[in-house]
Amino acid sequence: MIKTAILVDGGFYRKRARYQWGTKTAEERAKELGAYCMAHIKKKDGPNARQLYRIFYYDCEPSKRSVYHPLTKQNVELDKSDTYTWTLAFIEEMKKRRKFAIRLGVLAERPNYNLKPLVTKDLLNNKRTLDSLTENDFEFHAKQKGVDMRIGIDIASLAYKHQVDQIILIAGDSDFVPAAKLARREGIDFILDPMGADIKEDLFEHIDGLETPWKHSKTEEVQK
Repeated sequence: MIKTAILVDGGFYRKRARYQWGTKTAEERAKELGAYCMAHIKKKDGPNARQLYRIFYYDCEPSKRSVYHPLTKQNVELDKSDTYTWTLAFIEEMKKRRKFAIRLGVLAERPNYNLKPLVTKDLLNNKRTLDSLTENDFEFHAKQKGVDMRIGIDIASLAYKHQVDQIILIAGDSDFVPAAKLARREGIDFILDPMGADIKEDLFEHIDGLETPWKHSKTEEVQK
C-alpha cells in the first residue's frame, strides 16, 4: 500500500468546485470535498493501491471588516453577508470530518472590491461604459496570509519524517514548487491536482504526475 497524504488549498478548491459543480450548501460542499479526495485514494488498486494518511485542508476564516464598495460608495459589513456565514459553516463542517486536519491562515487587513478582469477588458475596448456597471461586475479580493507557508511546512515535515510515500496537492499556482522539490529529493512521489485548470508548462518538471479524478462537468459521482 502506498501511504498517501492529500493537501488541499481551500480557497482554490472552493472556487473551482463552484465553477465546475455549482453552488452548494456548506454541508454539501464539505461532503463533496471528502468524496473528491477519496476518489484519489480509490483510483489506484493492486500493487499501486493507496492508503489515506490524512487530508490537510488550508484556508482562512472570513473577514469581519467593513469594506468600501467603489460603485455603491457605501461600506459593506462583511460579517453580515451570506458568504461570511457560509464560509464559517463550511470550515466547521470540515473540522468534524474524520482524517481531516485543518490549517487556518488569516486574511490581509485591507480587503477590497475590484472590477472583474473581463469587465475591465471590455471597458478598455469601449465595449462597456462606466454607466453600465453593476455590483455583479465587481469581485471581492482578500489576500491570504500564512496558507502557503503552512502548506510548505507540512510538505517538509511529511517528507523529512518519511510519514508518507506520496503527496497529492490540490492547488492551482506555482508557490508549492520549492516544497515539491524538497519532497521529491526525499523520495516522495509528488502529484499535482489542478482540478482541470491549466498549469504552466515548466511546472511539469517539478512534479511526478498530474491527476484529476473527476470530470470537469457535473457527474453522478459528484452528487454522491
